[in-house]
Amino acid sequence: MCGIVGVLGSHEAAPILVESLKRLEYRGYDSAGIATVNDGVLDRRRAVGKLVNLSDLLVHDPLAGKSGIGHTRWATHGGPSVTNAHPHQAGDVAVVHNGIIENFRELREELAGLGVNFHTETDTETIALLTAHYLDHGMSPVDAAAKTLSRLDGAFALAFLFSGEDDLMIGARKGSPLAVGHGEGEMYLGSDAIALSPMTDKITYLEDGDWVILTRNSCEIRDADGQSVTREMRTIRIDAARVDKAGHKHFMAKEIAEQPRVIGEALRHYLGAEGTDIALPDEIDFTKLDRLTMVACGTAFYACLTAKYWFEQIAGMPVEVDVASEFRYREPPISDRTAALFVSQSGETADTLAALRYCQGKADQILSVVNVPESSIARESDVALPILAGVEIGVASTKAFTCQLTVLLLLALEAAKQRGRMTPERLADLTSHMRALPTVLNAALDEDAAMQACATGLAEAQDVLFLGRGLMYPLALEGALKLKEISYIHAEAYASGELKHGPIALIDRNVPVVVFAPRDSLFEKSVSNMQEVMAREGKVLLISDAAGAKDAAADAWKTITMPAIDPVLAPIVYAIPAQLLAYHTAVAKGTDVDQPRNLAKSVTVE
Repeated sequence: MCGIVGVLGSHEAAPILVESLKRLEYRGYDSAGIATVNDGVLDRRRAVGKLVNLSDLLVHDPLAGKSGIGHTRWATHGGPSVTNAHPHQAGDVAVVHNGIIENFRELREELAGLGVNFHTETDTETIALLTAHYLDHGMSPVDAAAKTLSRLDGAFALAFLFSGEDDLMIGARKGSPLAVGHGEGEMYLGSDAIALSPMTDKITYLEDGDWVILTRNSCEIRDADGQSVTREMRTIRIDAARVDKAGHKHFMAKEIAEQPRVIGEALRHYLGAEGTDIALPDEIDFTKLDRLTMVACGTAFYACLTAKYWFEQIAGMPVEVDVASEFRYREPPISDRTAALFVSQSGETADTLAALRYCQGKADQILSVVNVPESSIARESDVALPILAGVEIGVASTKAFTCQLTVLLLLALEAAKQRGRMTPERLADLTSHMRALPTVLNAALDEDAAMQACATGLAEAQDVLFLGRGLMYPLALEGALKLKEISYIHAEAYASGELKHGPIALIDRNVPVVVFAPRDSLFEKSVSNMQEVMAREGKVLLISDAAGAKDAAADAWKTITMPAIDPVLAPIVYAIPAQLLAYHTAVAKGTDVDQPRNLAKSVTVE
């Protein structure tokens, strides 16, 4: 979850580190810090809260040096404080860390028995103290780091910096991502390519268990056994790593507005200009499968729930959907005629990656739908399908969600085609509707003012319910999650038919109820559920198309009208009002839209 950056450069490191950390702040913003080596002297600066606080500190208390490491933190062990902030320093070593050291208590006890004193509540301090202990016993920095790494259990990405070593940095990864950036007489470390893109477009991704010894002119990578290995250097697209708001007030607003464009790019990648051919790897063969198991976390999990309807209704394929954090601990049986599909924006989600590894050697095939083709989940899959959403900075996922839905729907259509479950005419009709999605999404975005007006009322509520049937049920879950994430209003979602089985007890005149109900085969049943709410003085916000609004808007508190679309594609279009309602409600409440409290974008710890 935390962000790491390291620089061995020819210019002052502090400004470069801070600028890179700005690009990683989506990973955590509880505290931030940097450490540098200047004329052999190791020193650091740390501040609680967002990165701007560290920037202010450095204005009044600068830190010189052309070698440095930096960190932006999402707190795990120990609350946000200067004492718990990274880098952690012990004697001649400073360390930044992303992940969790599972055996830190045993290591603390061992070090305490040797008379070592602790000053923080973090697991990371143990790494620094252990390394310092080995240095004090005559080991070289490289040997001390290697010995420390051999003692650590858990998931981590690490960067080490040493006193007296202006031209040395050591990085390591186990579970959490870490990349090396190659420059001209300069070298870098970063949690991802976004942090490094202003300095270089030459990136080497460390593999699990790798550690790296960097100088300005060399990069020696060793595997978990200490053997020197070669890893591929890749050239990244700098424009793909751009991070700016493009004139919008928030990254989330920009990313919502980008959805017609990025979905259009995804469609051009997977669909030809005409016809019904879907460009998927030849290795995907749905005719030999009996079942599909889908695993994800958070918003990606709701994308999977939506896809379950598509695969079962369109392709006639049984689907199980699991939350990744529960999946592998159930030890579910996986038959050799099952494909396991994993969905993750970052491709580094720790729980999802662990579930993928559980399925290796059991499932017929490992598939993934990811936004980062170089990520761990992508690299460890048999087939990785990029969603092509581009960099997503807002913590609340928007364009990644709709791009995930788009790719999953195309996958379901291909499954239906291969399994003979869809006529050529129906397939042509649906692919035609998909090509029109960018235009339809732009029409949905045109209702922004209406959504903003509705959000003013939602912002006054303490509780909000979301209802949906069929494909709209997972969308209701996603709408409730968005509202919770960024406005901090308590929100819950239910399948509309379940309302009378308990949740209706929550309804009164102070509880807005958001109902997603396009004019589809389940519309009349959704209207009946609306009537149950209104009979108990509930305030219904109806989101429907023109035909649905005409039939059911009369008694609703407010109505938002979406463009008409084939019901199969409705979740992609109706994601727009779910996102904009949450966004405008958060703005009305004055909360931090892009960096909501207690959250981080890339969840790389269990």
